[in-house]
Amino acid sequence: MYCEKQMMLLRKIQEMSFVATELHLYLDTRPCDQDALNDYNCAVDVVKKYRNEYEAEFGSIMALGFHGDKEWTWICDPWPWEM
Repeated sequence: MYCEKQMMLLRKIQEMSFVATELHLYLDTRPCDQDALNDYNCAVDVVKKYRNEYEAEFGSIMALGFHGDKEWTWICDPWPWEM
């Protein structure tokens, strides 16, 4: 059903997305904090890396990111909260 690597990547995506969102909110009130901006950019890069790795192995993580051309598999896979 779900492999350990799939769950690990999904968890890392969730964790780093949370970090990026929190830093985004922080930067809304402290836009000149260069350290926070650097941390935000790093977090976004890590999220992209994990998403690319996840999608290369397990398929699209979002409906808007669907890349298939043979069939619409998005609905066949479990939703992230079902994992």
